[in-house]
Amino acid sequence: MKIIKYLFLFCIFLSLTSCFDVIDKINMKADGSGEYAVILNASKSKTRLQSISKMETINGKKVPKKSEIESKVNQASNVFKSVPGISNVKTSLDFDNFIIKLSCNFKKIENINSGLEQLKAKNIIGKTVPTQLYKQNVAEKTFIRNKIASYKNDYDKLSKADKEVFSDATYTSILQFENVIKSQSNNSYTVSPNKKAIKLNGNILDFILQKKQIQNTISLN
Repeated sequence: MKIIKYLFLFCIFLSLTSCFDVIDKINMKADGSGEYAVILNASKSKTRLQSISKMETINGKKVPKKSEIESKVNQASNVFKSVPGISNVKTSLDFDNFIIKLSCNFKKIENINSGLEQLKAKNIIGKTVPTQLYKQNVAEKTFIRNKIASYKNDYDKLSKADKEVFSDATYTSILQFENVIKSQSNNSYTVSPNKKAIKLNGNILDFILQKKQIQNTISLN
């Protein structure tokens, strides 16, 4: 599946349905280590996907078999396991509800950037997928979500049918911290009542066209 290359890994179903959720979660400790997870949840479209999974092709595109999806996820898992600083890599595939998850622990958030770079180098994710997403300065108690490029030009080149893939797709990012959040530079993120977590969500298309910005600098107490 080469369509929608610029989205994150696990987009194996995304050209088959427009109703899916991409969620990433980071739980940061004060020393800079933490836990990372990315989830593709297409359960809202499971009835449609169950029907499509029995087909060979749809709209001229080959429908991936479960074994192909498992192979892709296993490749990603093995790549992450090979990255220094990343440990406890786990994957889960729920073909009844069409939910795929990858999670791991990291010594520093930049390890995740390295993992994404390796996925790109091995052609597991597309060449235009952003990889330098995070940065942290433990001494200064700051966490940064880096700015990503606009993909408007890529989106404009898609066919009408391919554009419809994004119509009901959503993206959610959840960042949790051991320390209290003192300030942030992007107020599109909602701060939790205990001020130890922030969340950003919206239609994926809003982020592709940069109607919503991902970048944020978070200062911690």
